[in-house]
Amino acid sequence: MSEDRFWVDRAADEILGRGVARPVVCTGISPSGPFHVGHLREIITGDALARALRERGAEARLVFVVDNLDPLRRVYPFLDRQRYEPLVGRSLCELPAPEGSGTYDRFFLDPFLRALERLGVAAEVLPASELYASGRMDEVVLAALDATPALRRILSEVSGKTPGEDWSPWNPRCPECRRLDAGTVLGHDRAAATVHSRCRACGREAVQPVRGGGKLTWRVDWPARWKALGVTAEPFGKDHASRGGSWDSGRRIAREVFGFDPPFPVVYEWIGLGGAGDMSSSKGNVLGVAELVEVVPPEVLRYFVLRSRPSRRITFDPGEPLLRLVDEVDEAVARSTADRALHFSLTGSYRPAGVPFRHLVLVAQVAGFDRERTLELLRRGGYEAADPEAVGERIAMARRWLDLFAPEEARVAFPERLPPAARELSAEERRFLARLADALAELEEPDEIHRTIRDLAAQPGGPGVRNGFRAIYRALLGRDAGPRAGTYIALVGPKKVAERLREASATS
Repeated sequence: MSEDRFWVDRAADEILGRGVARPVVCTGISPSGPFHVGHLREIITGDALARALRERGAEARLVFVVDNLDPLRRVYPFLDRQRYEPLVGRSLCELPAPEGSGTYDRFFLDPFLRALERLGVAAEVLPASELYASGRMDEVVLAALDATPALRRILSEVSGKTPGEDWSPWNPRCPECRRLDAGTVLGHDRAAATVHSRCRACGREAVQPVRGGGKLTWRVDWPARWKALGVTAEPFGKDHASRGGSWDSGRRIAREVFGFDPPFPVVYEWIGLGGAGDMSSSKGNVLGVAELVEVVPPEVLRYFVLRSRPSRRITFDPGEPLLRLVDEVDEAVARSTADRALHFSLTGSYRPAGVPFRHLVLVAQVAGFDRERTLELLRRGGYEAADPEAVGERIAMARRWLDLFAPEEARVAFPERLPPAARELSAEERRFLARLADALAELEEPDEIHRTIRDLAAQPGGPGVRNGFRAIYRALLGRDAGPRAGTYIALVGPKKVAERLREASATS
């Protein structure tokens, strides 16, 4: 198969080559903390695969399993230790939300689901608590309990670590203390579909039905889920695919215990956070998805994930690289390119703004985020074809980007008062600003203003070009650097800037 074809198309063809008429693409995430941009790689990859399969006539489903039965493993940095220390070991769906009412799992899950809706991801959301309570896992749980010796052998051979003699694939929930991580299985009754267990934490002994009475340990739960849901393909992170990891054990368990072929694997690399390494909800190193869909069009986030092969590590930088990515998508849509990554990224009627996002961020600040004023300044600057509706949406996004992610140099709102830094100007710089203020009375075009600045600064008695620009930025923004001076002055208005420069030139 040609490597020149887009990776989603190649994967879809391989999946259908297995002869599956109704493929099921499955993804799964534990709601242990805030959902971040790193989580997008799995769910968007799965969504793209499902879309490609449907394009080929298959009745493909995308299932998103929420692992809310997972126990709270420790008190994460973002949690109140006194409140959650006694709850370690209990399922996330049984814990109180960190804030307000509701449960822990829904507190983190619901904003993510709203973001997925905006991202155009159409998935069947299936909480693990509902999957186990429905009875769909009963048969595979009982099959796993019957095959405990075989599972112990497989895990030992795959991982190199032999489970203890009291190991069981089943994690019973204690009916007394509700812990899911402290049970010892003493036996099971297949006919009654019950498990006899003792809790190591509180000592309670009980016989409980498998339905709703616990969950399978992860390495067994994963292939059991494939069997119960009929999973055809699944994206998953490289940690599961490491030698001796859960993929190695899972595919053997699928074949040797549950009697079916494992799904088609799509292994993905992590998404790094620019300057901060791999993202982790439990470590607090995150960039929230709910915030990001309010900062850039959702298609841009999809494109960021899909344009690279899953095996390639990618880094997300929410600063100016994010603005450039918006422009890249705008340009590709405007050109109507045959880019397959773009094809799987678009979710509806995408409207390019007709103006670079970085420039729009600048203009919107000068215009006080007023749409009509922004459009007026854009037209004056040569962007007559800017789409008013798209510009209005981008202004709101620009404002949120400035609030959340923008570096200081991107903040260029014209201050109401002369910045304190203007009082640090030398006598030479003040004379230069006074001459520039006089010259601005006859200037309007950005390039003309910029040339005039350079000429005046370089004249005998001037401060020099570098110091001249620095003096302007100190007088206008209170710092040593800023946007292209000619463009900024033209946007703010030469007359208004001239008044500020005269004020600065009069300081001592």
